Amino acid sequence: MKRGLIAATAVAGMLVSVAACGSSDGNKAGADGFKGQKLTVWVMSGSNPEQWSKQVSEQFKKKTGATVEFKVQQWNGIQQKLSTALSEDTPPDVVEIGNTQTAAYAKAGALADLGDLKKEIGADWNDAFNKASVVDGKQYALPWYAGNRVVMYNKKIWAEAGLKDTPRTRTEFFKAFDTIKKKTDAEPLYLPGQNWYFLDGLTIGTGADLVKKQGGKWVSNLGDPKVSKAMDLYKQYQAFSTAPKNKDEATPQQAEVFAKGRTGAVIAMGYEAATAVKANPKIKNDIGFFTIPGETADKPEGVFLGGSNFAVAGMGKNQELAKEFLKIALSKENDAQMVKESGWTPKSPDLADAAKENPAAAAAAPAAQKSGGTTPLIPQWAAVENVPNPIKNYMTAVLNGKSPADAAKDIESEINARLAKQ
Repeated sequence: MKRGLIAATAVAGMLVSVAACGSSDGNKAGADGFKGQKLTVWVMSGSNPEQWSKQVSEQFKKKTGATVEFKVQQWNGIQQKLSTALSEDTPPDVVEIGNTQTAAYAKAGALADLGDLKKEIGADWNDAFNKASVVDGKQYALPWYAGNRVVMYNKKIWAEAGLKDTPRTRTEFFKAFDTIKKKTDAEPLYLPGQNWYFLDGLTIGTGADLVKKQGGKWVSNLGDPKVSKAMDLYKQYQAFSTAPKNKDEATPQQAEVFAKGRTGAVIAMGYEAATAVKANPKIKNDIGFFTIPGETADKPEGVFLGGSNFAVAGMGKNQELAKEFLKIALSKENDAQMVKESGWTPKSPDLADAAKENPAAAAAAPAAQKSGGTTPLIPQWAAVENVPNPIKNYMTAVLNGKSPADAAKDIESEINARLAKQ
């Protein structure tokens, strides 16, 4: 029988203990007592790189005798799907949850407490990475990866345009786009109109946020002139692109568009290079990265520090086996593999050398250190990201000619209603 997430909230105080008591593998004698079992792990599209998945699976089977099945999910609509799955009697054992969404599931009592496991394997993790996993002082998830967007560019196209150096300021960046447009038949930039994560980064760069606290409650902040300035910047970027104004970067996958070889640049996460190469192996040597330039050379463009956590389903029947998986998946060896293979920012000092092996990670580091931020890590935020995301509608309206102020007025009531739900 399915349980609604609202119903789960009513028993949040006892869900974790009940789930732990009901775990079918609680009587196993050590990590090698799970032979023949299968663990189901939900991961998001693009999150689990090939080599990382291979070595984690092999190490997990060697240690426990069990197998792991990675089930890849799509970001679009994931909150509703995950809410339903975590409320069922047989949920996935381990789930990937976006770092800005974790608090909502924890508050609903849908996740198991992982405090003891964090002490065992994550004592040296950077607090900035771990804070999105902690709700009301309890560890309801463990940080898997985090990073920020960089410029992924086609070196061949830039050479065709006569561009020898990568830009260090926004003005130089826009001039490079103009040069590509004039001297080649390539599209300077592929930027769909609803890449709201990039908009959030621009907003962070202007010193504002998408929501604010008012009268003791969270409300929309889209009417802030600083948010309007960020949206105006987005509009300047998007003017160099012919991408649809009413689509996001996953519709279609922008890396697959880039892979066709006639796009000068995309604003991308490091792992998107692998997606591009998979779609077109011939483009591998043409891919380069650099930090998104800001107004001045000393401060990069603002970036959203996005990432994901791993959590164990509170109603799961295989919690002990799930914890064995997390010990392996989040080991230093496998964390280093994630950094090297996907370009994520290291979450502990021991992983610094791994970042040197990935150009995307190296390009992401300056902005992460100087211009990075995130949305408020509050339970109410997850509802804002639900489909249809009103911020995406705001962006499309502005790109189609409406003023940022008027577009904000049109959707603020919807955002406020969502923020008031929890």
